[in-house]
Amino acid sequence: MAIEQVGDIRRVRTRLQALIDLGLGYLTLGEDTPALSGGEAQRLKLATELTRNQSDILFVLDEPSVGLHPLDIRTLLDVLQRLGDNGATVIVIEHDLDMIANADYVIDMGLGGGTAGGTVVATGTSEDLSHDPHSVTARYLSHHLRPPKK
Repeated sequence: MAIEQVGDIRRVRTRLQALIDLGLGYLTLGEDTPALSGGEAQRLKLATELTRNQSDILFVLDEPSVGLHPLDIRTLLDVLQRLGDNGATVIVIEHDLDMIANADYVIDMGLGGGTAGGTVVATGTSEDLSHDPHSVTARYLSHHLRPPKK
């Protein structure tokens, strides 16, 4: 169904626009959800939330960028920004440098998992983190924020 076909049906138009904003405008009504990729499924869930009041809502996303094309990551970042702008709190556990670079605040938990992990190595903005000598993430993030000169 094209958004133009719903005309003045505000509720339907709002929901379809949320799907388009999330880069899911190509989906068809009645499509089986098991056929969706993990990234598509997460964005479909977010589309539902975009049509609601988001003040006092906490979103915790675990590596939402996994499997996404870089353009889809940009779309995801725009949506997360919109959630924040609408009063939601968004916490993202992530390894993608684009996601980290766009975060308002970063907590670097260091290398390793289980008993080898869980130690806060650095905190602050992505710019702050990129200069922290204790953070392995900083080495990669500093190059990501400031690509090498040609």
